[in-house]
Amino acid sequence: MPKRIHLLTAHLAGLAAIAVLAASPAGASENACGPMTPAEEELIKLRIDNNLLVKGLALCEAEKGISVERLHQKKARRLKEIAADVKLQRQATADFEGFVTWMSANLAGYNRYIQAGSYAAGAARMLPIPYAGQASLFTKFAAQFTLSLNAASVAINTYLASSQRFLAMADAIDPAGTLGEKALIEATQFADRKLLKEMNDAQGKLATLSDLSAGALSFLEAINHYVCGTDEYWNKMKGVFKKDIDPKEKSFISESTGSLKAQAERFNGRLRSFGELGKKETASVKALAVYDELAAEAAAPKL
Repeated sequence: MPKRIHLLTAHLAGLAAIAVLAASPAGASENACGPMTPAEEELIKLRIDNNLLVKGLALCEAEKGISVERLHQKKARRLKEIAADVKLQRQATADFEGFVTWMSANLAGYNRYIQAGSYAAGAARMLPIPYAGQASLFTKFAAQFTLSLNAASVAINTYLASSQRFLAMADAIDPAGTLGEKALIEATQFADRKLLKEMNDAQGKLATLSDLSAGALSFLEAINHYVCGTDEYWNKMKGVFKKDIDPKEKSFISESTGSLKAQAERFNGRLRSFGELGKKETASVKALAVYDELAAEAAAPKL
């Protein structure tokens, strides 16, 4: 085995061994409830790195001595496979955009409703703990939610633009034809430096949106539980507005709670799919560097 590939293989093997040890049951509990701790997040990262390293080792062993042109063809096919995953990932963004639009419109309704109750009927003082605290804080929460919706929208559009450019670069490569090394390098660098960065940014912004949606749902469920169990809230509202409460108003919170729950479940399902494809794409893009190492070794003068 050439010295350079031998060193690469030894380095990958050492890192893989460390990752395997860190990913053992002694390293973290997979069944713990609640948000992941930093240690658990690092465990997941190590496992992903381990899969990448094992793939790199196998590639080095299987393809040592192969011609540069053949390596370029294999790399081109890998880029095509990554592009296929990106196309699947982009399909989820339609649901993300739909959720952002739907949530933006309905959040204003929630905020208006709670603000009106707080201003006119003193809802924050009237509702029992913990609902009173939730009602008094909802205006600030809604403002934060609005900022998050805007940030998610920008991140989605940025990812769509970069992923479309990557797809165009990958589509222009023909593995069966004459391959230009420059085109392969540009597509690889763009995927590593631009596509993955903006994909991860979009995923992070969407994850924040998911957390805030869970908070809004919890708030609405709490309020709905209270108003469905007593007429005190509605009697107070009737006294303030000097008129009967529209029956539609009574069903607003209940219907909104059900709608948000359904929308959030769909959104979270798409987000999980987006994330899984993202992990696969990240490993595949990072693995492309092994082809470059092998090509450089194959092109180097033999001593």
